[in-house]
Amino acid sequence: MPAKLKLLKNKLQNSEISFKEDELLSKHTSFEVGGPATIFIEPLDKTDLIKSLEFVKELDINYFVLGGGSNIIVSDHGYNGAIIAMSKLNKVRFQNNKVIAETGISLEKLCDKIAENNLTGMEFACGIPGSLGGAVFMNAGAYGGEIKQVIKKASLFSGNRGLIEYNKEQLDLDYRQSILQKNNLIAIEAVLELKPAPKSIIIEKMEELNEKRWAKQPMDYPSAGSAFKRPPDNYAGSLIEKAGLKGEKVGGAMVSKKHAGFIINANNARAADIIDLMITVQNKVKKKFNIQLYPEPRFLGQFDKLPQLDS
Repeated sequence: MPAKLKLLKNKLQNSEISFKEDELLSKHTSFEVGGPATIFIEPLDKTDLIKSLEFVKELDINYFVLGGGSNIIVSDHGYNGAIIAMSKLNKVRFQNNKVIAETGISLEKLCDKIAENNLTGMEFACGIPGSLGGAVFMNAGAYGGEIKQVIKKASLFSGNRGLIEYNKEQLDLDYRQSILQKNNLIAIEAVLELKPAPKSIIIEKMEELNEKRWAKQPMDYPSAGSAFKRPPDNYAGSLIEKAGLKGEKVGGAMVSKKHAGFIINANNARAADIIDLMITVQNKVKKKFNIQLYPEPRFLGQFDKLPQLDS
């Protein structure tokens, strides 16, 4: 283990911050692929999280903050550095129509808590895999809703400025984009502003949207959600299907037969299988329609090759 990582271990031990060594990231990603992380840190609260972030910045160690692991493809070689897992930062409180939530909470749990408090506006997110932090980072959306419509402000960590607070306008939310991506910021807490409604109506809407997802999407297989971003004035899934790629396989990875916009882990896929299949899809769609598809998930670790990325 490099000297910097040994120093990090000592700092974490002295601060009594929970961590593991050589933790397989396949256990923490929705695609269920990925090799080991050298150090896997599990902060219990915001204080531990900020300390962990300060340690890795101080020691100049490669690090990645992991939410629900739903929009990421991790290399089979793993990650040489520190993973900071947000899953235990999942507290939520309510102030009238406002929801103040730590960003490690899963969207599923958050939506359930919101429904219990008779607030509407987050139903669109009830079936989106992943965490609130990832949803803010990507401005996640579905069925006509997106985080941009409900967020009021967020507490962020900046490596240069420490803790900062941005309002909705400063977050610069757009289709699968935010200021967090551009400036390497980490969402720690978000404030959502919703509207009151009867719980029965909210739950009915959530169930309706979940039924749609299960009917149209391969929810019973590991995946990272939509494999490609929506191209202008078109749909990735439609283009992939018209290119005859439904059911296309590389190793254990497959283009879903239910929805061509999804690449699934059909049979113990490796990350390399998924990458090769994404490249195949890009090449065939480009050849047939002269449209370039770009991946929606992020890639973590060292890869021998990658699909064409959006600049």
